[in-house]
Formats: sequence, C-alpha cells, structure tokens
Amino acid sequence: MHEGAPPLTVGIEEEYQLIDPETRDLAPVASEVLGEAPLALKQLLNPELHQAMVEIGTPPAANIREAYGMLVEMRREVAQLAAAKGARIVAAGTHPFALWEDVPITQKDRYVELLGEFQDAVRALLIFGTHVHVGAGDDDEFRVDAINTLRYMLPHLLALSVSSPLWRGRVTGLKSYRSLIWRGLPRTGIPATFSSYSDYQHFVEVLIETGSIQDASRIWWAMRAHHRYPTIEFRATDLATNPRDAIAIAALAQALIYKHWLMRRDNVTFRQYPTPLIEENVWRAARYGLDGKLIDFGERREKWARDLLVELVEFVDDVLDDLDSRWAVEHVYTILDRGTAADRQLAIYQETGDLRAVVDWLIEETLRDIA
Repeated sequence: MHEGAPPLTVGIEEEYQLIDPETRDLAPVASEVLGEAPLALKQLLNPELHQAMVEIGTPPAANIREAYGMLVEMRREVAQLAAAKGARIVAAGTHPFALWEDVPITQKDRYVELLGEFQDAVRALLIFGTHVHVGAGDDDEFRVDAINTLRYMLPHLLALSVSSPLWRGRVTGLKSYRSLIWRGLPRTGIPATFSSYSDYQHFVEVLIETGSIQDASRIWWAMRAHHRYPTIEFRATDLATNPRDAIAIAALAQALIYKHWLMRRDNVTFRQYPTPLIEENVWRAARYGLDGKLIDFGERREKWARDLLVELVEFVDDVLDDLDSRWAVEHVYTILDRGTAADRQLAIYQETGDLRAVVDWLIEETLRDIA
C-alpha cells in the first residue's frame, strides 16, 4: 500500500440467530451457549438484546484473507457451541416466522435501560445485521470526510446483502425488512454530513448536554466514526448468509476506504449529496434488492442496481491488488448472477410453501464450505 495510508484493518461483527432444529423457531439459549464458551472465545462473543441471538466480533485483521479465516473459524466455533445446547445458528437479517413477543430479553443493564427508554420500539428489534470496522488510524478528519463521501454507496452495499424478506410468517414485499424495523429508533439511517471532526464533536456534545444520549455509542447511523476504536464502521447491511458473501461485502467496504484515501491524497473530490436523496436509494435497495433500480444522482437518472454494483467494483479495481482482496471483491459478480439470500429464501418458499424449509436452507447456507 502507499506510504501514509491508514491501517485498513478489518473487523467483522455478526449477530447470529439461535434455532431449535425441531420447530425451526428461535431458541432462547444464548446465556447457555455463552456460558460454555472457552475463555479465549468468550472474549469475542457477546449477548444481545434477545436471548435467541449471539454476537461475534473478530479481532482486527491485517487483511481480508486473515479476516475471512477468522470469520469462518468464528462461525464454526459458535455453531459447535450452539449444537452442544441442541441449537443451530443462522445468519440472516430476520427469522422467517418468529414473533418478537415470544423471545425473552437478556437481563443486562444496558438492555433493560434501552427497553425502559424505547419500549416496544426496541423490543421489536428481533433483527440481525453485520458491522464492518475498517481501521482509519488517528486522523479523525479523514474519518469524517470518508463518511461524508462514502455514505452515498451504503444503499449499494445494502442491495448486495439483503437477507430479510420474511417477517412474522409473512412475505413482506421487501428484500430487507430488517432495514424498516431498525428505523424505529432515533439516530439511525444515513448519517448527516459534518464540516470537520470538531463539528461532529459539537453535535455529540449537544445531544449529551440535552439528555438525548449518554455517549456517542447511542448514535446508530448506517455508517459512523466509532466512539471507542479508530475505525470507520459500516452498519447498513443485512447479515449475509453465505460466508463468502459476507467477506465480499467487508472487502468492498475496505476497498472504498482505501480508494477514498488515495483520491483525497491526490485532491480529487466526490460530489456530496443531501441525506434525503441518499435515503431514496436506501428505500429502493431495501424494497427491491438487486432486482430494482437505484438513482445515479450524478446523472440524475435511474439505473439497474446490478449495473451500479458492477460500476462500484470497477471503481475500486485499481486498489484490489494492493489490498490482496480481488478474490473477495470479485465474488460480488457471483452474487449478482445467482441472487441474494433474500432471493433464495423467497424462491424456496414459493417452491415449498413451507417456512421451515427456508430455515433449513438458512442453517445449511450459514455454514456453506465451513467444515
């Protein structure tokens, strides 16, 4: 990589569903699963709001190959822990038929506090996502500038990741119903733009001083400068079911950060667009996934989502060999050809009329090519 480039480390967080293999419903056994984890693994696992999910977080990986190895190993180990408690794991944005009212809440201070503040708006968040952290170094101005620009591409990443077309036993008509549910909380969605890091800090301070938030961890935008780590965090996507899909999205996020750094170094700028315009594309991505059109605001016209994703891969092509991530990013073409996890779930349900068959496929696909 070029001298002076940010570290571009990659950390991946995934929130897994715990499944009862008999009923295919969610199994509220998170505390039991976490309790049996060996110490080294326990440090990388966390409970979540609902007792039917666990979250993994890989350590910062130096490159995408290392990140993929960590992700595969984490899925394998969590699957083994779950199996020891009679459960399976699933990676998908929603469960096809589970009811949030039936799933116990984790009795942890943070979650009890959230429930007290947000009531059913948070209780209903029986959704599962992916967060990708890309190391940005100690240049906070770069983090703000990168987010100002790259938030434009978040709908494209969402379209690639959609895996939540089913909710409470219904075909929702959306490819990412998770996105709609998540928007029930404040400070979600596409981030605002800020003129500098101090401008962003002022924004956070106002929220804290007015009692709106306790700290910056309560800012849940689809992309943010992380409050604790020197990373840029991508939070827009559904949880990718296939592990190769997951690493393709992470690799694309890393490549976008590096591409932006190079252009910024060379004084090449992107045009920035108002948040409401980008939100139009978020809706389109959530509604149609790869089968709809997104808006190219530079040209002021609609284009097929698949075509825009090809353009996005071509946009970062010149950094892929430096990052040794071409093998991962070019998997995007496979997703474009065969469709997303949302597409496959809908096809299975149409073929079988059985939501349990969808869950069976999700269980299998979550561990695809993982021994």
